Amino acid sequence: MATKVVMEALSPTMEEGRLVEWKKKEGDTIAVGDVLAEVETDKAVMELVARAAGTLLKLAVPVGTTVPVANVVAWIGTPGESVGDGAPPPPPAPARAGTPASAAPVAPLTPPTAAAPAAPGRVKASPLARKIAADRGLDLGAIAGSGPAGRVIARDLDGARPAAAMRAAPPAAAGGYEDVPLSQIRKTIAKRLAQSIGPIPTFYLTTDVDMTRMWEAREALVGTQRGAGAGAGEVKVSFNDIIIKATASALLRHPACNAWWQDDHIRVWHEVHVGMAVAIPDGLITPVIRHAEGKSLREIAAESKDLATRARERKLTPEEYTGSTFSISNLGMLEIEHFTAIINPPEAGILAVGKIRDEAVVVEGQVRVRKAMRLTMSCDHRVIDGATGAQFLKTLKQMLENPLALVF
Repeated sequence: MATKVVMEALSPTMEEGRLVEWKKKEGDTIAVGDVLAEVETDKAVMELVARAAGTLLKLAVPVGTTVPVANVVAWIGTPGESVGDGAPPPPPAPARAGTPASAAPVAPLTPPTAAAPAAPGRVKASPLARKIAADRGLDLGAIAGSGPAGRVIARDLDGARPAAAMRAAPPAAAGGYEDVPLSQIRKTIAKRLAQSIGPIPTFYLTTDVDMTRMWEAREALVGTQRGAGAGAGEVKVSFNDIIIKATASALLRHPACNAWWQDDHIRVWHEVHVGMAVAIPDGLITPVIRHAEGKSLREIAAESKDLATRARERKLTPEEYTGSTFSISNLGMLEIEHFTAIINPPEAGILAVGKIRDEAVVVEGQVRVRKAMRLTMSCDHRVIDGATGAQFLKTLKQMLENPLALVF
């Protein structure tokens, strides 16, 4: 009997996957390791590969379908071999005159309830664009692509309306609403938040940091790079990179904050893997800077830029977004001065970073304008006590207010 191709768990937390694009068609010869399809997991778009060789006998699910892990999505075997309930695969449709038999059209699949994107072979589009189109019910064929060779990319879908909605109502129609199907990452975010904000007894600690000297130090560093004629590949150190480095150094001194809650024990880490929250078109992902305590600012800057870029392209591997021991969420670049972040279990803490702002303060009896930044730490009280979290924040504040503390 033919070999089943099942939806695999392509990430540690994956429970179901959405089929974004079939890379092979019925009748194709398949080798072990061939990429059969692109699948949207709870974190990224990943490849489903063949575990057996033969002929692709049948595609069991259409593009846009969400399939639970371990469910069958296709069959591979010998032509004419039975699939599924024992029935032989449907014969290929007859080819038109002059058309090679291998190019004969495949019997259409039953479409899912949600609108599916245009046929993969007819519209050039990136995997992320296809996923967004499937989520929103967009017709890729009606969208002009701005990518190479007219390829539709994610930014081309901004503002596009579902094809059904455009047919049903005139452009100026008032009122109404749109039901947007949940993407895999949005489902996971919802589940993780329910696991965090409800069961975890959380308290919050806030402190203001005088970033004046760090601001001057970074300006000097950027100026040195400019003066040295840094090439196009030189990565500028951002304030977020500085905060990651300082946080990792402070966690080494306060390992009780660098810990996981494990139900019947607390796991205290002696190495620091910092998760940095990155916004992507339909949610949030947290790529990890591993062993951040031992990396230079330039190393952290290069790695964080690379991870953030590939996170937005949905190209991270599971190893690159799992295993963080502490996380940082920075909304300062979006002009947010203060917020509280939700803990990512099993971690015991997360740091919320606000914008660096000008603030009038009294220094030695005189009013002066200083660069201020607000930090708020969310703490799991099962792991971190108030004084423990406060001591960690005090050390972090001292490091950020004294740039040389990051050197020695």
